Amino acid sequence: MSRLAKKAITIGKAEVSVAQGVLTVKGPKGTLTKRVHPSINIAVEPAGVSITSKDHSRIGTTLIGTFASHVKNMAQGVEHLYVKKLILEGVGYKVEVKGKDIVLTVGFSHTVALKIPDDISASVEKNVIKLESANKESLGQFAANVRSVKPPEPYLGKGIRYEGEVVRRKQGKKAV
Repeated sequence: MSRLAKKAITIGKAEVSVAQGVLTVKGPKGTLTKRVHPSINIAVEPAGVSITSKDHSRIGTTLIGTFASHVKNMAQGVEHLYVKKLILEGVGYKVEVKGKDIVLTVGFSHTVALKIPDDISASVEKNVIKLESANKESLGQFAANVRSVKPPEPYLGKGIRYEGEVVRRKQGKKAV
């Protein structure tokens, strides 16, 4: 059994409810919903949220820790927004937000436009993209999609990288 699910998950200011197989977490920063697997039972108690397997099947016991992590992340997200920062490095590389799109100029013959999901807010300062959202999953996926447009390359370090990411550099050619 998961160590996360052995204890009740404490919830701060968030309100957690489960109805008809849908988990809903409300807080000051927003509302998040998630479908619950049929073999998982989520009980909201005054001490916190406890997660158990309904039928003690193999899939039920394996999903206990996953749903405990989901509940914890959802509760934390509606209280304090998650933030991801991406840094553009390279000569002539730039980024701008146009409406609900993020437009990247990263050394291709064309610009790359990515649609920003509704639950994510994006802002740009110089060559730093700041993404904020209450939903940790969609924030991480969108940040990965932006980074995949031009991942950092090992010789010059040009590309899009996460803040704090260390790019292992290679030496390159040596003169004979």
